[in-house]
Amino acid sequence: MESTVTTANIEEKTWGGNNEPMGASYGKLMMWFFIVSDALTFSGFLASYGFSRFKFSETWPIADEVFTHFPFMHGVSAPMFYVALMTFILIFSSVTMVLAVDAGHQMNKGKVTLYMFLTIIGGLIFVGSQAWEWKNFIKGEYGAIETKGGSLLQFVDKDGKRVALADFAVNLHDEREQLTRDKGTWFMGESALPSYSVAEVQAGFKAHPELLIRTEVLNKQKQKTILTREESVARLADAHYVVEGANLVRNEYGNKLFADFFFFITGFHGFHVISGIIINIIIFFNVLIGTYEKRKSYEMVEKVGLYWHFVDLVWVFVFTVFYLV
Repeated sequence: MESTVTTANIEEKTWGGNNEPMGASYGKLMMWFFIVSDALTFSGFLASYGFSRFKFSETWPIADEVFTHFPFMHGVSAPMFYVALMTFILIFSSVTMVLAVDAGHQMNKGKVTLYMFLTIIGGLIFVGSQAWEWKNFIKGEYGAIETKGGSLLQFVDKDGKRVALADFAVNLHDEREQLTRDKGTWFMGESALPSYSVAEVQAGFKAHPELLIRTEVLNKQKQKTILTREESVARLADAHYVVEGANLVRNEYGNKLFADFFFFITGFHGFHVISGIIINIIIFFNVLIGTYEKRKSYEMVEKVGLYWHFVDLVWVFVFTVFYLV
């Protein structure tokens, strides 16, 4: 039963949209409802990140020092270059989606097929790039030392440039055994053993007097604090664990919460991108077999386009928060 409004003997259906409120179909409205609810979810995640970011600003990792890798350019520091390329590719895929929707309005099957295909390729490149970035983030590059108090110590030369553990740690041929649940007290366990023990790092540091320690604390110049040689030796005596890369427990780049938020928020966004790719592939094959030609409407392309634009827009905020702020 439809509700109506009668004014001056003129009968109109509610909102003037016939059986489609505001002129939008049921499917479009449901997609908008989903987008709004999902936007609130991402807003909560990013707000939590922002709170932690500014609460622990003195020990928060510097993005330019974390995301420095670029494919096929090993050893070359290219801060933010690859992340910027990933972002461009995802935004460009949003442009091809707009073109696909426009071609659908013109009932041009050929162009819809082409632009949908380009959108899928762009999404796949972005997801692959994100996986590659995760790999480098987890693996790490330089390594660090965690003290008994939980502080992070990094190593630099006299010019302040980072030095990897592999460049100075010595091999003491110690036999180390990984702690597993069946050997630990109260079923304790540990992740894979690091490449070097604390003793090997301490011995190597002692043998290289030109090395200094850099703490995770930022100074007034917004740079990591570098200790004197005497201070470095004293701090290293409190070493507890060798940290390589980042995981949900330890982070060689700085504050542990940074890695937790990075994995969770970028992973959650990546899940949305993968979902969008799968949906796009389904719609793409429906376009190929002429499903929407028979319906004389490419509205499904427009619906999935709304979702894809939302995913792209969310990444702009994630990119800003994680990499630029």
